[in-house]
Amino acid sequence: MLAYFEMFQRDISRLEDTRRRADVLPLGSGALAGVPYPTDREFLARELGFSAISANSMDAVSDRDFVAEYMAAAALCMMHFSRMSEELILWSSGEFGFIRLSDEFTTGSSIMPQKRNPDFAELARGKTGRVYGNLMGLLTTLKGLPLTYNRDLQEDKEGFFDTVDTLQTTIEVFTAMLPGLTLQTDRVESLAGESGMLATDLADYLVVKGVPFREAHGIMRELCRACDERGIGLQQLPLQEYHRYSPLFEADVYGITAEGSAAARNIPGGTAPDRVAEALAQAGTGTGGIEHCNKRLMRQGCSSLRRCCRPISGGWPSRCRQSQRPGPT
Repeated sequence: MLAYFEMFQRDISRLEDTRRRADVLPLGSGALAGVPYPTDREFLARELGFSAISANSMDAVSDRDFVAEYMAAAALCMMHFSRMSEELILWSSGEFGFIRLSDEFTTGSSIMPQKRNPDFAELARGKTGRVYGNLMGLLTTLKGLPLTYNRDLQEDKEGFFDTVDTLQTTIEVFTAMLPGLTLQTDRVESLAGESGMLATDLADYLVVKGVPFREAHGIMRELCRACDERGIGLQQLPLQEYHRYSPLFEADVYGITAEGSAAARNIPGGTAPDRVAEALAQAGTGTGGIEHCNKRLMRQGCSSLRRCCRPISGGWPSRCRQSQRPGPT
């Protein structure tokens, strides 16, 4: 989840950049080349809360970069939500069983009473394509327009409003859904050492004993093939079998575990418990805090261009709009 925290931090940064570039007053540009009577545009900008005025009236009238830029940032953000949705869908399935989503964000099946469908994650994944489509539609509209205003530009509204509302609602849904996620620790721990995931650690074991990694890699490939043929894991392979491939293997090879593998990656950004604890502490406090991240993402996502838009319905289930879900901040 810390990986997704980093993704959403970048989304916040993009939305903040988008807002800065949209903070330009076009008023006074007229329909083409400005207005022929005295107008204090700097005064208007101050009164209306803009930081700057547009420098070229023809550009200001025809410019929709601020819309495209917002929609591009929203598309990237929705891509991150879609990736997380896929993780949640897989992890909560019977085949994986790593997590359990709260009942408020799952639905039953019309014919299979045991089903707990992760509908909200699936909807977020599906709506990502819709946001992509809005962006591509706008870019296609803009690509052949001469200066300055053309009636084609009225097509910039519907997709933009829909993107704003879709992103805002998705943020709200995930903000409410993720705290109810439960990790099935027993299931995860039972599977951690069953696969060949420790093969690289065993290769590193040989490297520490002086074997070149290229050679150690080949030894472990043969060992893994032998385990696959027998239908056993590396931890179940007898020591004498290890010796067939390298005499450097000793009894301590069975002390290599998934926990030890994670702990060995003790570098900044690594999986060692101390490093993860540091990252969690940094993510949970200050301006980089998770709650602050959620609030900033919500605020930037729904207000970057609020001067020129009003969100409309995005088609989420009605339960998403009930009081159980946090409102926009």
